[in-house]
Amino acid sequence: MTFQKDLGSYYDKTEKNLHLVANLGAIVRSRVELDVDALHNAAQLAKTDLTTELVKEFTELQGIVGGLYARAQGLSETVAQAIYWQYSPAAIDDPIPPTPEGQLLGIADRFQTIEAMFSLGFAPTGSKDPFGLRRAGNGILKILAESDLPLKLTDLDDEADWLEPQLRESLRMFFRERLEFYLREVRGFAYDVVNAVLAVRFDDILLSDIIARAEALTSVRGSEDFNAISTAFRRIKNILRQASEKGQFNWELRKVSFADENLFREAAERELYKHVRDLALPVELLREQHQYGKALELIATLRPYVDLFFDAVMVIVDDPAIRDNRLRLISEVLSNFSSIADFSEIVTN
Repeated sequence: MTFQKDLGSYYDKTEKNLHLVANLGAIVRSRVELDVDALHNAAQLAKTDLTTELVKEFTELQGIVGGLYARAQGLSETVAQAIYWQYSPAAIDDPIPPTPEGQLLGIADRFQTIEAMFSLGFAPTGSKDPFGLRRAGNGILKILAESDLPLKLTDLDDEADWLEPQLRESLRMFFRERLEFYLREVRGFAYDVVNAVLAVRFDDILLSDIIARAEALTSVRGSEDFNAISTAFRRIKNILRQASEKGQFNWELRKVSFADENLFREAAERELYKHVRDLALPVELLREQHQYGKALELIATLRPYVDLFFDAVMVIVDDPAIRDNRLRLISEVLSNFSSIADFSEIVTN
């Protein structure tokens, strides 16, 4: 049976799925109880029901019929369940497969289709998506977000290392768009919250971590102190970017740029420097412990010192040493407290 004319048969797809579930299974089995043999058997038999007259007549029964046949023919319940649920979720409101074997099979089958179609130049464009790749991507992200599988998007990206760099980047952006869709449309997060958390990290961490950061950001978004901090961070980014464009500051070195307290001239910059240094480590420890709400509350306490700094201090001055030091100071503010989200993305009144 032909899967796609340029990609061969369903046997060829099955062989690739087997390779993919083996690799993904090796990643997750150290943290999730997994029946590796059952996963292999399910992947091997997942598409056989497509040859049956029942599925040919009632195509919506694909997978379901295969799972029922597997159970009827004496295969293990784990194999039967994985085959039965392999196409779920078909819609964004559908449940995910209930077993890790079914979840891995569903992810592998979808991802193998997506990367294969991308390799042929069939990536979705505008409203055109003839192979349902967006739906497949949505299914992958829903499984990753709502299961206990310790998989990251980079784990999938590693399986696409045979693609040309430009195609891999297109695939990466495809999943970022699908993640934006999931966070907004399924989880209900505001678009600026989604932009803020994804601007920091999205593909090398678990989706549960992204959701936790978005929830924490939502809980403080709108408070007076946090709105002021968001506005200040937006101002800081603009100052640094404009200084970089004028050759006054190296934007690429902003994360390793440290101020020299001996060059401070105003009390406001000394106060800001002190509180940035006092808060940096506690905020980082809270971030590492995934206590994002507490970390954001702590960051919000910077507000009076940031406000005072911008009220009393002119950053862009003629003296190059003073100017550079003040740019380094606000760069420290940005780099030390932007590991949870890019607060400059938050829309404030």
